[in-house]
Amino acid sequence: MGSQDQNQSLQTPPGRPVPPAAAGFAYTEAHSPGGEVRPHWEYLLGSLGEFNPDERGERQRMVERILRDDGVTYNDYTTGGSGRDWRLDPVPLLLDSREWQNIESGVRERAELLNLVLQDLYGPRSLVRLGIIPPELVFGHPGFLRVCDGISLPGDQPLIQYAVDMLRGPDGRAKVISDRTQVPSGAGYALQNRIVMSRVFPSLFRDSHVHRLSLYFNSLRARLNALGPNGGLPRVVMLTPGIYNETYYEHLFLANHLGYSLVQGNDLTVRDGYVWLKTLNGLRRIDVILRRVDDNYCDPVELKPDSQLGVAGLLEVVRAGRVVVANPLGSGVLENTALLKYLPAAARHLLGREPALEAVPTRWCGDREDLAAVLANLEQMVIKPVWRAIDSRTVHAGSLSKAERETLRAAIQARPGDYCAQEYIAPSLAPVWGQNEAARPAILRTFAVAGESSYIVMPGGLTRVAPADGGFEISNRAGSPSKDTWVLASEPELPEVLVATDSERGAGAELPSRVVENLFWMGRYMERAEYALRLLRIVFGKLTGASPPGAESRQLLLRAVTQLTCTYPGFMDEAVSGGDPLQELRSVVLDGDRPGTVAHSVTSLLNTVDQVKDFMSGDTQRILNDLSDHMQVLPERLGSEFGLVREEELDALVTSLLALAGLVQESMIRGQGWHFLQAGRRIERALQTLSLMRSLWVQNTSGEDQDLLLETVLLCMDSLITHRRRYQRYLDVANGLEHLLLDTENPRSVMFQFDDLKLHLDRIPGFDEGSRLSLPQRLLLEAGTNLQLADLPELAAIDRKYLRSALDQLLSRSHRLVGAIATAISDSCFDHTGGPRPLGTGWSGEEPR
Repeated sequence: MGSQDQNQSLQTPPGRPVPPAAAGFAYTEAHSPGGEVRPHWEYLLGSLGEFNPDERGERQRMVERILRDDGVTYNDYTTGGSGRDWRLDPVPLLLDSREWQNIESGVRERAELLNLVLQDLYGPRSLVRLGIIPPELVFGHPGFLRVCDGISLPGDQPLIQYAVDMLRGPDGRAKVISDRTQVPSGAGYALQNRIVMSRVFPSLFRDSHVHRLSLYFNSLRARLNALGPNGGLPRVVMLTPGIYNETYYEHLFLANHLGYSLVQGNDLTVRDGYVWLKTLNGLRRIDVILRRVDDNYCDPVELKPDSQLGVAGLLEVVRAGRVVVANPLGSGVLENTALLKYLPAAARHLLGREPALEAVPTRWCGDREDLAAVLANLEQMVIKPVWRAIDSRTVHAGSLSKAERETLRAAIQARPGDYCAQEYIAPSLAPVWGQNEAARPAILRTFAVAGESSYIVMPGGLTRVAPADGGFEISNRAGSPSKDTWVLASEPELPEVLVATDSERGAGAELPSRVVENLFWMGRYMERAEYALRLLRIVFGKLTGASPPGAESRQLLLRAVTQLTCTYPGFMDEAVSGGDPLQELRSVVLDGDRPGTVAHSVTSLLNTVDQVKDFMSGDTQRILNDLSDHMQVLPERLGSEFGLVREEELDALVTSLLALAGLVQESMIRGQGWHFLQAGRRIERALQTLSLMRSLWVQNTSGEDQDLLLETVLLCMDSLITHRRRYQRYLDVANGLEHLLLDTENPRSVMFQFDDLKLHLDRIPGFDEGSRLSLPQRLLLEAGTNLQLADLPELAAIDRKYLRSALDQLLSRSHRLVGAIATAISDSCFDHTGGPRPLGTGWSGEEPR
């Protein structure tokens, strides 16, 4: 699916020790061979050495807190795509200006070389014709896309972004271990690391005169804007595989930082030879796509037919020159690690010189001589597949058992062209945060972006170090910590600020229908979870209190839980409602796989917020963290014995939901997304209020039972005190109905929801039809009129069946009309089609949400 960019190439099976060579022959970043601190590390290590253990612990907790509050995660496919907190080691990797100058020039030259190789492989193919690169290494590689042959991008640099993984060998020189050209990731994480470090160590960061990263990102934005048609400002979007991609946080972060809309494949469509963004205001033409979707998944028509991550027909539009995709489709062929063996010869042919930045010695097993050398020295080799896939493994053969090594040998002999081998070189050792700044193996990924004449290299990049367990694997999957990388300047730098041109100002971002659908459901899940929690804590309190309700009221309360949450059959089953209710109540709270439960609503809420986090305040993540934390501890706190359950255990969740609603109210821009979110809230609140009144007020009860049920509804609506103050007498059904149905000053009343919903419907595109009312508006008018025409004494009256039949009919009809409004909004505004698909793929027609 998404790119595996973040998976580092130095791996062994979990738990295997670091080869002895790493300890004996590794370059030490902070110290010379004699043990002296290197000059450019003196100030940093001296400053850190002044911290006592308590101060160290506080700085570490501060790093973790900032990352969590910012929602920085890495999704691990090996654990089902679950989000894992990003790890940042507080000790940066330092590079002085002189050594960085050599690295920078080498990376720039390498980017230029790979740019020329890409143009040659999809153009004249002189490298293949002259035998510089074996044809089978190109044409047999899955990254070479024949359907992209001859496609060219505007300008001389079709390779817009480039990333390179390097280690520092025992001689202190940087060496390339792999190239990233398809969807190079990590730049966003590097920027996030820099933001955190500048907050945790502000004085240390300022006094160290660290080169800033802003030029790289400003150059990226300028380069993408320069790709617009006829020199005009293009409409640029960032294409992501979705929230389950490994680096989704980075996609969201970069889209916000660059000012682009983050879209998924089904937000785009191809029509009339162009790519369009589907928005509420109609189709908007897209000129540039900054993709984070791997090559083969970008177009199900010409590439991977079962992909639901791309845009059907995209390649044909690219071929016609009507949209630019960065990086270009087909650039994955350059990530073939075996190319490292042949790039020096390619550099002599294309650049007329040897590359300044050396690569780790690499052999391709598809070459007979190389295969023999690899098999003869297998224990000293790092074996890599030439094609990076989700399940691909890179191993140090010397760390394998004899049986595992023979299995690997057999696999190489069976398909030699699928493997390459690199000589093991011990990475340099960088100090990590700890009592004595112990050192661990480190690798650096740095980035380059196409500029006006050459490539602009990020000063620094993303450093990762081996985990603390002594394992050899350095990867995000394994939980390896990252580091900020400081390139030290000789004097302070001025901030680099990208100023928008007149043509850029007011460009604005369009809202895809997927986004407004998630905002709509965010509002609904907020209300659904809150109402369920409000009722449940009252039920827990009543059933475990000093004066438990009578049998009839008890049954009505329990059935109301099922009816409000729609967790049928639940307490509608007499055997369940008549016995110990704790197991069912715990399920209604905690069972995340059961639709309607608190856990299911909260999880769904978190998922929808993930889709629209770029529209939320920066403080939102703290509340979401609180929600997650409260849900995690709730199973333990809702004890296994009914008498031990306390209603207060649910209060923290209610408070977090109210905080989220308040934050949205106070910080969200009043645009289209706001109106959809509020429409969802009003619809769901009306549905929940109607359902609760129908569950507890329709059936006639008397005496204390009636007071209990009236009080329960008013408590759920947070209206009990107001009701008593207003009517200056004890509970009464007619007055309760007036307060919860018709009172337009009560923010919990149904009529208040209808009035507010009308305002939001009037602002939604497509519902303003002049003198004609749209279907949702007509349904809302009918529902409001029915309430206003209702006779309250008649609604409160009891018939021969001991029911309030008139009330039951009104509530049922109102509930049905409100549900129809939600359906009409969905049908009118939300996208339910996936666009064109190739024939014969067995596609079901359903897109993932």
